[in-house]
Amino acid sequence: MSQHAGYNFIGATRSAAGSLTLHSVDASTGEALPIAFYQATAEEVDAAALAAAAAYPEFRALAPVRRAEFLEAIAGELDALGEDFIHTVCRETALPAARIQGERARTSAQLRLFANVVRRGDFLGARIDRAQPQRQPLPRLDIRQCRLGLGPVAVFGASNFPLAFSTAGGDTAAALAAGCPVVFKAHSGHMATAQFVAEAILRAAERCAMPDGVFSMIFGSGVGEALVKHPAIQAVGFTGSLKGGRALCDLAAARPQPIPVFAEMSSINPLIVLPQALAVRGERIARELAASVVLGCGQFCTNPGLILGVRSADFSAFIEHLRGQIADQAPQTMLNAGTLRSYTHGLNALNDHPGFRHLAGAEQQGNQARPQLYQAQAQCLLDADPLLQEEVFGPVTVVVELADRAQLLQALQALGGQLTASLIGEADDLAQAADLVALLEHKAGRLLVNGYPTGVEVCDAMVHGGPYPATSDSRGTSVGSLAIERFLRPVCYQNFPEALLPAALHNANPLGLLRLIDGQPSREAIL
Repeated sequence: MSQHAGYNFIGATRSAAGSLTLHSVDASTGEALPIAFYQATAEEVDAAALAAAAAYPEFRALAPVRRAEFLEAIAGELDALGEDFIHTVCRETALPAARIQGERARTSAQLRLFANVVRRGDFLGARIDRAQPQRQPLPRLDIRQCRLGLGPVAVFGASNFPLAFSTAGGDTAAALAAGCPVVFKAHSGHMATAQFVAEAILRAAERCAMPDGVFSMIFGSGVGEALVKHPAIQAVGFTGSLKGGRALCDLAAARPQPIPVFAEMSSINPLIVLPQALAVRGERIARELAASVVLGCGQFCTNPGLILGVRSADFSAFIEHLRGQIADQAPQTMLNAGTLRSYTHGLNALNDHPGFRHLAGAEQQGNQARPQLYQAQAQCLLDADPLLQEEVFGPVTVVVELADRAQLLQALQALGGQLTASLIGEADDLAQAADLVALLEHKAGRLLVNGYPTGVEVCDAMVHGGPYPATSDSRGTSVGSLAIERFLRPVCYQNFPEALLPAALHNANPLGLLRLIDGQPSREAIL
């Protein structure tokens, strides 16, 4: 174990200036892990932010291939972490080794995807409108545009994805790809995991000769506020609760210089089961849906938390099948004690609401989460009842029976923004679903047909975002190559000598980019 285990990462140095220490715990037993982690002091938060600010000019100016090599080096270091790493993540999260190995592969794949995008260069959005000195009535000057990194980014680790949405996860990878140094706030639920990954990032940074301060990581509670308020920080990435995301948004908006917050917060991911599908395969749908609800103990932001259908004998039979499937599901250990308390609190609220009826699931007790199924009155959804608008994080879903298709459309209209929305239907159902799709396009970032939302592919076309409260800014995504654009801003150069232009805008096109030249896409040099 490193002599600096538990220390904060301030650029390339390690620091333990504070006296307060924290412990990560075994999620299954509650036993404290042997490493003491040092709560970051105000001075250490300041030092981390200033180190990022100092690194920013050099890091932003690096040739794209250098940043791509850095991202690939991080992926390689992650892949090389041994069984002690896997064992630690499993202890801190109660997630099985196969899940952690798969999540690591997803994390390194995302880093490599972003490296390919950086090499390709289209994320820079280079546009060139050449001078037209003979234009009448007025000549046009030479005007060029490309996108640059915003500056240092504060990233907050997620509880449910200790790798893919944490230290080297999507927000960190996207910010680094954009040319933005990162100050990462480690999640208290898996600090030892974060330490392994931070060390891997810094090994990659050293190997690739990145500037000191390109990555820092701090531990502790209460340090997030100081980080978001720090004038050096220019954007925030967050995955977590609606309450936590809103707090960060409010802090960022109240700064003398407000900054953007890209927060993924709350989604119940409605799933609509259409009539022909119910008639043809209702029992199978119930079985598949139950598996999606309990996957990973329901600790996915894409968990299908709301099931909708129009009243019929087939829908009633489907509900009975779903009751049986949920009743047969075994309890599971959640990520940590706090997550279990939150789940129990959410179930108590459902139990106490007169508009909800418990359909299946053993009474919630003990130290594991027990899967649950509820049915809510249609009026609760039509009235936008808060209990049907914010997720209960865990293996629970709510079914709502609507009187007819008109009421189904009315119910969907009452929903807030979502990460996903799913349609389960046969060919005849889908042929008549244009009105549903048109409505759901305004409600969710990812629409699925005959699939279940748990599981997010890492690829160019993926959108993991959506209207509020799913995210704080529906124009972006936290998964897929479009995620990089959240941390960029356009800069226009008018009548500039080539020597002062970014390489992406040089006439010779030294990076081989696809650029928009006088309105036409081209990879050619400007003669």
